[in-house]
Amino acid sequence: MVARIGTVAFQGVEVVDVDVQVQATAGMPNFLVVGLADKAVGESRERVKAALTALGLSLPPKRIVVNLAPADLVKEGSHYDLPIALGLMAEMGVLPADALATHLALGELSLDGRINPVAGVLPAAIHASARGQGLICPAAQGGEAAWAPDIEVLAPRDLLALVNHIKGTQVLGQPQAALADDGTNPPDLAEIKGQESAKRALEIAAAGSHNLLMTGPPGSGKSMLAQRLPGLLPPLSPAEALEVSMIHSVAGTLAEGKLLQTRPFRDPHHSASLPSLVGGGHRAKPGEISLAHHGVLFLDELPEFARATLESLRQPLETGRVSIARANAHVTYPARVQLVAAMNPCRCGHLDDPGAACSKAPRCGQDYQARISGPLFDRIDLHVDVPAVSAADLALPPPAETSVDVAARVASARLRQARRNAAQADSAAGRVPSNAELDGQQLEACAEPDSEGRKLLQEAASRMKLSARGYHRVLRVARTLADLDDSDCVRRLHIAEALGYRRVMPAMA
Repeated sequence: MVARIGTVAFQGVEVVDVDVQVQATAGMPNFLVVGLADKAVGESRERVKAALTALGLSLPPKRIVVNLAPADLVKEGSHYDLPIALGLMAEMGVLPADALATHLALGELSLDGRINPVAGVLPAAIHASARGQGLICPAAQGGEAAWAPDIEVLAPRDLLALVNHIKGTQVLGQPQAALADDGTNPPDLAEIKGQESAKRALEIAAAGSHNLLMTGPPGSGKSMLAQRLPGLLPPLSPAEALEVSMIHSVAGTLAEGKLLQTRPFRDPHHSASLPSLVGGGHRAKPGEISLAHHGVLFLDELPEFARATLESLRQPLETGRVSIARANAHVTYPARVQLVAAMNPCRCGHLDDPGAACSKAPRCGQDYQARISGPLFDRIDLHVDVPAVSAADLALPPPAETSVDVAARVASARLRQARRNAAQADSAAGRVPSNAELDGQQLEACAEPDSEGRKLLQEAASRMKLSARGYHRVLRVARTLADLDDSDCVRRLHIAEALGYRRVMPAMA
């Protein structure tokens, strides 16, 4: 006889069925786990034996083989503990053999039988729902699994409670879907004095999902401005919230199993490695760019990041996804982020201040900025200088305009572009592209400037030596400016302002 119970493996955010088969036969007492199990899965033998001992059960003196099928799929993680334990109890006759045929199970066991949280409960629940099955998961993540439609969720705190429920001596209630804090008190733009041009660029970036680079001396407020961008963005739609939460669930960062409501804001340190930023490692986990999906990725001190790490962002910024190829894994994660970066003009940070600049200026500024490649700069729509704030600005009263006021204009502009861009919606993804995502044909349909604007753009493209990508990015920003002005037509003034946010590469001496 072979006891069987279903569980899952993860390939990115994709879920693959795994059949846990348990067999006890005559022979020398042994406990084997086969099926390309990693070290965490192999160690489950000791956790399972201790958890069963806590229930007053001991393994039979037989040769026990646990097969994780398909055998050619690498099995990683501690969530196989619970299905292995349930399969063993079914093989020992403690549980009816068919009691769990309609459920998938995942969870890590403590030595005393408690069921601990694991990564990937939300995508596993959605997968189980699509197959018409139920899900057994840790109690702390029952609210996470409950977001899957039409699914029975069993979320016991320990193995004993689950056994009693199956035998009918205890009833586990259906957990309630849980939401994370909506972050109703984000930092406010009204707290920043001065920097009106940077605030304007921040509003444009929020309205069209444009990438933004701020350059200025230390202490000018670049980080403060970036931290206030999420407060200008609209909340996640239900579909976006589910997509973002699935990534965080696979990464094991979904706090208390609660679905996210606010757009992510990720700000990795400049010492971050390439795998930590784009994803990877032994288990091909999502990186910061995927954890910031549908949100903001803030890179402070941009030139201080490793060159290879920054160059790895070029493809994800264009495609909205990141592919991780490893010897034992090839997975793809969503990575549709809004990049916001900040940098000093040079290493000392005072390139534009003759009284404070170092003796190597301006060469030091050219060398420092040259750490960022031209193709990466070209993928940033908005470049804005953030000068030092004067003492006179600091003495002024707080600005009257708050983040709520700016967010209202952003919401109006986004509603306008959503209605217009609905015809360009990706039928496969079921989403409407933002202005920053429009391609050449879509720009021709909705961002064609008037005659004066076209003439200005052509002249500027020639003088500034804009690439085809840069040309289109100017049009995208101009379209967003027209949306903020509630204008159907992209006019010369919109083109002129959009050109003002393009960066001209400094000539090397």
